Amino acid sequence: MTASAETTNTDFETLQRDVRALQRDVRYLGDRLAILDCVSAHARGCDRHDIDLITAAYHEDGVDEHGAAVNPGPEYANWANEAHAATSRIHAHNITTHTCEIAGDTAHAESYVVVILLGRDGRSAQVITGRYLDRLERREGRWRIAVRRSTVEAMFLADASILQAPKFKQGGYPVGTRDRDDLSYARPLSITTPVPAYW
Repeated sequence: MTASAETTNTDFETLQRDVRALQRDVRYLGDRLAILDCVSAHARGCDRHDIDLITAAYHEDGVDEHGAAVNPGPEYANWANEAHAATSRIHAHNITTHTCEIAGDTAHAESYVVVILLGRDGRSAQVITGRYLDRLERREGRWRIAVRRSTVEAMFLADASILQAPKFKQGGYPVGTRDRDDLSYARPLSITTPVPAYW
């Protein structure tokens, strides 16, 4: 074999190794994004009371544990919507720190969450911080939650009465709705899209 042929062979092997590494990295990044999308869509579904969006985050045999309440994944949405409606006027689930370990078609994710629930009086708020500990599985090419266990790390009450102040109300801010009328569902969103609710 000539020196030129050896160089060409080495270059080809290097290229193959680089392509395999690139494929592995792209697959990993795609999986990570799909997993985070699943966790985020679940949070959005909770805030909009979107049963379809919440349910789609779980496998059919998935399980959700929120303290003593353990629900099959497909039934969790109804339980969550009733619990949220009974205690608050509106709420926001904020996913913050998110880590994930992937091994084949199984992943273990830890997602920190800050939940703010505006009380039914419109003047007080409950703030809860905790974590979602999830085992997700890829089945038929789609990542969904197989097991979710929720922790509570801290909880406190806050004064939200500023929301009732005339100066704030004159600001003309839209407020979210717990249904598909929410502005986030508008397609295409434009500056003239009607706002379903204001403060």
